[in-house]
Amino acid sequence: MAEKTTPLAGLGLSAQGGAEARITGLSVDSRETRDGHLFAALPGVRVHGAEYVQYAVRMGAAAILTDREGARIAAPALEGTTVALIVAEAPRQALAFASALWFDRAPETIVAVTGTNGKTSVASFTRQIWAELGLPAINVGTTGVEGAWDTPLHHTTPEPVTLHRVLFEAARVGITHAAMEASSHGLDQNRLDGVSLRAAAFTNLSQDHLDYHPDLDSYFDAKAGLFARVLPEDGTAVINVEDSKGEAMRLVAEKRGQDILTVGRQANAALRITGQRFDATGQDLRFTWNGAARQVRLNLIGGFQAENVLLAAGLAIGSGSDPQAVFDALPALSTVRGRMQLAATRDNGATVFVDYAHTPAALETALKALRPHVMGRLIVVYGAGGDRDRGKRPMMGEAARDHADLRIVTDDNPRSEEPAAIRAQICAADPEAGNIGDRAEAILRGVDALEPGDALLIAGKGHETGQIVGETVYPFDDAEQASVAVAALDGRVA
Repeated sequence: MAEKTTPLAGLGLSAQGGAEARITGLSVDSRETRDGHLFAALPGVRVHGAEYVQYAVRMGAAAILTDREGARIAAPALEGTTVALIVAEAPRQALAFASALWFDRAPETIVAVTGTNGKTSVASFTRQIWAELGLPAINVGTTGVEGAWDTPLHHTTPEPVTLHRVLFEAARVGITHAAMEASSHGLDQNRLDGVSLRAAAFTNLSQDHLDYHPDLDSYFDAKAGLFARVLPEDGTAVINVEDSKGEAMRLVAEKRGQDILTVGRQANAALRITGQRFDATGQDLRFTWNGAARQVRLNLIGGFQAENVLLAAGLAIGSGSDPQAVFDALPALSTVRGRMQLAATRDNGATVFVDYAHTPAALETALKALRPHVMGRLIVVYGAGGDRDRGKRPMMGEAARDHADLRIVTDDNPRSEEPAAIRAQICAADPEAGNIGDRAEAILRGVDALEPGDALLIAGKGHETGQIVGETVYPFDDAEQASVAVAALDGRVA
């Protein structure tokens, strides 16, 4: 891409001031701006990106994309220069479409999934189905880019320049299919605008991210943007109508005229769950596809995985794959790292699972889903993150209290907050829970409590390999800590 140049018109943009610019690249970080770049000065939560225009100009920016407030802030830095100024009412959306035009190549088939819980699993399962069908595929999201090509990411839904660069590079190495996670932040900030989707899915909606969204209605509206704005009219909407917001999301898709493929236990669901049988290593799933009964073995723990698997199947079918081939691929699916992941097994047969559940609904769902697989007691080690939605903390305590036999509250990612205060807010709803700040000790105590037939769920951090205390990220891996605890208590030699 280094040799490429294009006029602003080639990116769907027109300048309101400055010289006619030929663009050599796009950037949203002034430190990464180079000669000829279009620098996007976007409004932020704490500071407007226009504050950095002076640095972008010094680095050689040829054009600035911003809003009216940004133009006012940037005026002193642009005075006396020939830097082109583009003022847009929706600069984030303008950047997204410009990025799509600049990185003018992407996998032929792209799908996306939104919802509070299950996005990573659905995206991964969709990619795994495609891989079983012999298609070069990736999934993009919380765990980075995985599959036939991989690269790390810093956000579930990257900003548009990074996202379209990743899709361009994936296509360049031969990737034809991509399944993306669509976060509420990413949708609210138009990060997916400009991505050409074949199908999109909705998993569920429960309380989360109310530190960003004013209320649950705003949170729903952000998620609904995937169907109301990003997925085209001729796309397929795969909706989990089992969720309380499923019908409302189906109506959003119906209003756009999209094809709708429903998942759930309702009699009229296209992919209808009719039965599940659980054992220690997985489950048998019985479902119908347009009325015809089918049964598959899933080596996945948790009843909710049936919905995730069928949503993934719906995405694959809705984007053009043969239904029978999709169903034949389901027994090969494996769990996503940090999502109901079997991390260790004690000598007495008791098991330890790690899951990313970090919301009240997710914790309740994980515990209820694990229960049918467990003959003995269900133990949970969990906490809540700092500098995030405080309202969900007592709700986390209630979920654990109501669905686990033994609970230990510990630190998650306290960030800038006092860890003991976070734990106290959780324990207010469950005063009988243990309160152990040191997460490694809490895991050790949980593992030590395991008797034959018991299971331990370590919830909250899942795939994460660090713990954020203050502004420092300390190495910490729940699955690794579980293995260390089991080895120490059972006298195993590493």
